[in-house]
Amino acid sequence: MQKKMRILIMAGVFLLLVTGMAVAAEWANPDLLITPEALEKNMDKPDWVVIDSRDLKDYAKGHIPGAISLGKRVKKALRDPTSRVFSDVSKYESLLGKAGIDNNTHVVFYHGDIKTLTDASVGFWVMEYLGHDKVHFMDGGLEAWRNSGFRLEKDPTIKEPKTFKANVVASRLATTAEITDIATGKITGLQLIDSRSKKEYQGADIRAIRGGHIPNTTINVSHKDTMLQEMDKKTEKMEATGFMDSEGLQEKFGSLDKSKRTIGYCQTGTRSTLTYLQMRLMGFENPANWDDSWRVYASDLGANRPVVASNGQQWYNFDGVNKKLKALEKKIKKLEEAAEDEEQ
Repeated sequence: MQKKMRILIMAGVFLLLVTGMAVAAEWANPDLLITPEALEKNMDKPDWVVIDSRDLKDYAKGHIPGAISLGKRVKKALRDPTSRVFSDVSKYESLLGKAGIDNNTHVVFYHGDIKTLTDASVGFWVMEYLGHDKVHFMDGGLEAWRNSGFRLEKDPTIKEPKTFKANVVASRLATTAEITDIATGKITGLQLIDSRSKKEYQGADIRAIRGGHIPNTTINVSHKDTMLQEMDKKTEKMEATGFMDSEGLQEKFGSLDKSKRTIGYCQTGTRSTLTYLQMRLMGFENPANWDDSWRVYASDLGANRPVVASNGQQWYNFDGVNKKLKALEKKIKKLEEAAEDEEQ
């Protein structure tokens, strides 16, 4: 009986090892992701800092024990009001140092749900842009943590200040000048990934003065379509989750050349930070994020930058929007008047 049990245990251990190897083999750089189990084993160490990427009010309702908040959503805390990286890196050195992070600290970002998924990926990209080589993204975020049976806490954590020194890796930030040269054909041999929705790419959904996409864009894949999909019980439609999908990414990006410089872009350089993370996981040698992105490129008419759209160059319909706003104002006024009549 004992011999059989020993054999079963050994078989189970072997299966776990094989499975673990298979999971690791899915990614070229698996250490960039961290599981809840691995985080739970390391998070109490003095050289580990876990960052909740959500808003402070959500952090206060319950977070991973020992995790800190940057006081606001990470995409706001680590970028300027225009959603771009701080030009003065000393701001990062001050902010991260006060958060208890130095150059030897393992930094883990986690999200709450699909809405804050890109907050965590913004954090990941910014840290890599600053040259930090010990940053991790927790796959699945809080859902994965709960699914693993781990608890949350409400008490805030404040770390002892440390000293962080930035060592900016400029190649991880694509510039509008570089993108313009790609669009006009002055630079070739690079790959551009548009991480926006299909409608944005085509110019049907216009979020800048002009609609469409960058000429010479290699591929358009919505950031949500790169994540593991599951059936939404309410809508009965397949929706994106907060979990990575290695097989799906291989299907979408497997045809790209990993040796070429590959740049992700979207509306504000937020969604494309997820693309950057995925490129790193897949082993792309020179990935970058363009944080000016479409909003800057398509709104500067003086620069006369080329644009491609399915039905010709599309323009933001200011007149149509103004009419809708006026109609909405009238409806609100009627509702307010009706509410006043009821009170009398």
